[in-house]
Amino acid sequence: MEKNKEETKLEEKVLLIRRVSKKTPGGNYISFSALVAVGDKNGRVGIGLGRGLEVPPAIQKAIIHAKKHMIKIELINKTLPYEIKTKYKAARILLKPAPKGAGLKVGSVARAILNLLGVENASGKIIGSRNQIVNAYAVIKALKELKIRR
Repeated sequence: MEKNKEETKLEEKVLLIRRVSKKTPGGNYISFSALVAVGDKNGRVGIGLGRGLEVPPAIQKAIIHAKKHMIKIELINKTLPYEIKTKYKAARILLKPAPKGAGLKVGSVARAILNLLGVENASGKIIGSRNQIVNAYAVIKALKELKIRR
């Protein structure tokens, strides 16, 4: 019962839908892949990638994956605790805390992920990759590396 209440507070955002075509001897095999971010705007976020023959099942699979792989981050004053740099595949990412009122100055999928996390003020840059799937996983990797300094 308690789990259902928790899941209803989660917000979902479709970040990317791709139409994938594969050549086969009988013709073309077409499927769809969807990248979805799920968060509660209170320090929990997850992303998932789902594939299906149609768009709605692909999105549902991605949402299920995202909910299973959520991470928890401690936020300080609705921003990141400190600056973080990391690399994931071809993407290098830099995320920095920002003063109150600055807003989210991050591009691509990073803005949506940080928004679902509950971060209101942050700046950042993604260098080296334009692939939104790789960039999304790079943001999650950077957030996983955050640890609260005591």
